[in-house]
Amino acid sequence: MSDEDSPQGPQDSQDRPRSPEDRPRGPGGRPGGFPGPLPEEKPLQAPREGASGATPAVRARQAGRQRLIAALWPPRVTRAQLVVALLLFVLGLGLAIQVRSNSDNSPLRGARQEDLVRILDELDNRTQRLEDEKQRLQGQRTELESSSDQAEEARKQTSEKARQLGILAGTVAAQGPGITLVVNDPHKTVQADMLLDTIQELRAAGAEAIQVNGVRVVGDTYFSDAGGGIKVDTQKISAPYTFKVIGKPADLEPALNIPGGVVQTLEKEQATAVVTPAQKIVVDALRPAKQPDYARSSAQ
Repeated sequence: MSDEDSPQGPQDSQDRPRSPEDRPRGPGGRPGGFPGPLPEEKPLQAPREGASGATPAVRARQAGRQRLIAALWPPRVTRAQLVVALLLFVLGLGLAIQVRSNSDNSPLRGARQEDLVRILDELDNRTQRLEDEKQRLQGQRTELESSSDQAEEARKQTSEKARQLGILAGTVAAQGPGITLVVNDPHKTVQADMLLDTIQELRAAGAEAIQVNGVRVVGDTYFSDAGGGIKVDTQKISAPYTFKVIGKPADLEPALNIPGGVVQTLEKEQATAVVTPAQKIVVDALRPAKQPDYARSSAQ
């Protein structure tokens, strides 16, 4: 029996599934009639940053970084900015040098606790002296206001004031407690400004009468260097320099011995200074009273 005579032949040939070998092939051997071999399949990869296939967000972030770098480097400095920066540098350098100089040259830098306590005591003593002077003047005013014989009280206070002014002016002798300061200068290194600093320190400590080598020191006294010695006003003196000072010894002696004070300064110049307190110092060098040429008392 032929395929055509078989009742199920053509139907079986159509319905029976075909194997890959039975399917039609194209010229390249690909099933289904497609030409050429099948392409090799590759796994998908995520796009890398910086690649041409980067996402828009990545490209925007990269562009922002590039603009920031371009704005910061290389730096663009104008002349005005350069001048301002230079002035600020010079100002800062000057301030730093000034602060360091003040810190290094401070006489109290590295001072001992005992020295600091002594300096504070001296300041307290000066404050107390000023307070005492204030009370004394207030007492005089009270006496003048309450005295029954104000004219006699005024004359008495005027006489006392004249005596005090005579001591300050150097026209009368004075005596009282105080100190003696002897400065030896074997190497001739002591100069006039050092003796002047000594006078200023003594006055600040409450000295009321001073004489140096027989010369009375008053308000208009000056010191100057001279060949082989020092001049006080117009009189030449030489070492050793002897200061006779009337005042409170407990105030005068510490004032000369404070750190960075007169004694230390003279010792740095290879000179020696010896301070001796005493209960009686006589200042008998006198200065002639000068009649003012133009000044007159306001009471005349």
